[in-house]
Amino acid sequence: MSLSRRDFLKIMGGTTAALAFPGVILQGCRKALEKASARTNVIWIQAQSCSGCSVSLLNNLDPGIATVITEYISLNYHQTLMAGTGGNAVDVLDQAVKKQRKDFVLIVEGSIPKYDGHYLTIGSVGGRHVPGREWIEKLGNNAAAIVAVGTCATAGGIPAALPQAGPQKGKNPTDAVSLHEILPGKKIINIGGCPPHPDWIVGTLLHVLLKGEIPPLDEQNRPLMYFGKTVHEQCHLLKDYHRGKFAEEWGDSEGCLYKLGCLGMDSNCDIPTRKWVGGINSCTGSGAGCIGCTEDVFPDYGTRGLFKHLNASVDEINKIENADIREAVLKLKRNGGSING
Repeated sequence: MSLSRRDFLKIMGGTTAALAFPGVILQGCRKALEKASARTNVIWIQAQSCSGCSVSLLNNLDPGIATVITEYISLNYHQTLMAGTGGNAVDVLDQAVKKQRKDFVLIVEGSIPKYDGHYLTIGSVGGRHVPGREWIEKLGNNAAAIVAVGTCATAGGIPAALPQAGPQKGKNPTDAVSLHEILPGKKIINIGGCPPHPDWIVGTLLHVLLKGEIPPLDEQNRPLMYFGKTVHEQCHLLKDYHRGKFAEEWGDSEGCLYKLGCLGMDSNCDIPTRKWVGGINSCTGSGAGCIGCTEDVFPDYGTRGLFKHLNASVDEINKIENADIREAVLKLKRNGGSING
């Protein structure tokens, strides 16, 4: 599939690819993308997810992501976007496994249940319902590159959260886990977020296609070009924080939201500057604060809830009277939550 100059410029302008490659001449990028699109296939598996990552991807890209991944990249499989159904659709996965194809990028959205095959099955082969975990393991062994999209895939997310009450308290009923726990030892690019910004997904994929390499990653294997700074240090309310002006109630017209539970200090992404939906607004810009959805501890912050900040000193933690809450906060600290002291 040949790209017109007009469509190529749309791709570069509609995503952050141009920002990711400031020194690359457009004509050179165009030739590289044409060459890559002729041979690069994408298999996108939706596991335990709400499809929010796919919806986000469809939300604000020109040309539409459906055009990009069907005409320019070659989308082989995606439960929501593909036209094929039934045996024809599943045969794409089956043939990729049987032929041990190594010419595709595997993208996984959603967490993967380990419990058994009843919670997530994708089609049937030879009369047997195939667990999603089995497809992911087999495809992951052959993929040229592997990308986890959304916090459910990168860290377990909401499907892997632990119930706080009832007979299932403290135990996830599906034993849902992240992609890296299903494919240990594999190099996986994590694009966190609930949902992730579409620029992060497309920009990362184009980086792999155009440069033929994985972009620099942080300690959670997230692309540094999108997750290299905290929300706090890019926030438009940072000046209020430095002068000690804090909002007292949700809806206050000014003041840093930290004391109300904004998790911007503990969360890395560029939403404050990139903004959502055509650059209109951000989470902190709308007055809602950051809930830390890009981090690997989301949403299971013990029993503290989403709107209570993590930056408590060890002395403050020890003063908590409720032993269960105190242990939960200490556990968070041990698991890498950002707690000062």
